[in-house]
Amino acid sequence: MEQNNNFDVIVIGGGPAGIMAAIKAGQLKKRVALLEKNATLGNKLLLTGGKRCNITNISFLEKELAMQYGKEGLFLLHAFSIFGPKEMIEFLNKNGIKTEIEKQGRVFPKSNKANDILKLFIYFLRNNNVTVINKAHVKDIKFKNKLITEIILSNEKKLTAKNYILSTGGMSYSFTGSTGDGYKFAEKMGHKIEPLKPGLVPITIKEEWVKKIQGLSLSDAKLDIYAGTKKQFSITGAIIFTHFGLSGPAILNISQKVGDLLEKGKATIVLDLNPDKNLQEIDIILQNYFLQNTNKTLKNCLANLLPPKLIPAILELSNVNPSKKVNEITKEERLKLVKVLKKFEMTPTGFLSFNEAMITLGGISLKEIDAKTMRSKIIKNLFFAGEIINLHGPTGGYNLQQCWSTGNLAGKNAI
Repeated sequence: MEQNNNFDVIVIGGGPAGIMAAIKAGQLKKRVALLEKNATLGNKLLLTGGKRCNITNISFLEKELAMQYGKEGLFLLHAFSIFGPKEMIEFLNKNGIKTEIEKQGRVFPKSNKANDILKLFIYFLRNNNVTVINKAHVKDIKFKNKLITEIILSNEKKLTAKNYILSTGGMSYSFTGSTGDGYKFAEKMGHKIEPLKPGLVPITIKEEWVKKIQGLSLSDAKLDIYAGTKKQFSITGAIIFTHFGLSGPAILNISQKVGDLLEKGKATIVLDLNPDKNLQEIDIILQNYFLQNTNKTLKNCLANLLPPKLIPAILELSNVNPSKKVNEITKEERLKLVKVLKKFEMTPTGFLSFNEAMITLGGISLKEIDAKTMRSKIIKNLFFAGEIINLHGPTGGYNLQQCWSTGNLAGKNAI
């Protein structure tokens, strides 16, 4: 660096998108620098998929894959056509990392170690002569006449390049280095930043009884979400009760929609504990069960019918005395129980912070990025990749695939 601070491409941000962009540009035999503010690369990558790294999702059809990112997902079609899930899996397999497909098309390294993915990337960075500069905190980006002219680091070092790739991620998991720096730089250069919010984030609920059932998980819970009395949508998936409310893949995936409803007014989450049965069928089952356990107290009787941790909340919501014997339960009380077993209502109040969110919603406006190249439409020698742009998918490897695809495309075109 002391001798030559000039490069063909400078990539700012050593997360998944930045690493992929630097590798691609390096493979094309250009002088590439990868700047990372932390002491090591890929800190957030090591946390993905519960530290197992949910690499991608096996949705090989490009349009089907793009639709997972919402109405704006078509922006990614070209990036996916160049380097999609199939290409990512082939890249890993070719280079010694075997993969396996799990439920809902989620793809993981067979070793279940995110570090194996990072090690391979570091090998490719070295093998393609990418200059990795750790502890490189970008202080300022200078620009003139719609061109970036130089980067100034916090130690006053100045770096220049023909082209620059901004891949600094979002604001989620800020302890990994994602502190929103890229948004500030982009906005300074004239880019519009769509409002930033925590995404794929646990939901807090009003009811206090949730503390009594924290730790309970349901693998195939059916949830109906209401605004007032009108059902908005339904989802089935894994949920976890926590001391503050709800988490788990199904909850993370609906957090944005629930947030939209809360901005307009009150929302309700209704858990259907018996999705394959109607109220009458549940009532018949409960009656028969009561007949077989006439001398037991209600709380002991239900222990054989429901997850034990869930019983206190069921009884609180139905307002039936848990110590009452089953043969003393009135029809009215039984029907209250039946209703709760079909409609277990919870009131969302908000969300946890960016530090508990998997991704950041919002980011660089797609209108200001060329989808064919990832080049800025405002700054001629600037490209974007990864979470910094305003595109987000559900859990299951989709957000990492966006990083691989946009990083590859930016790296290819920035040379």
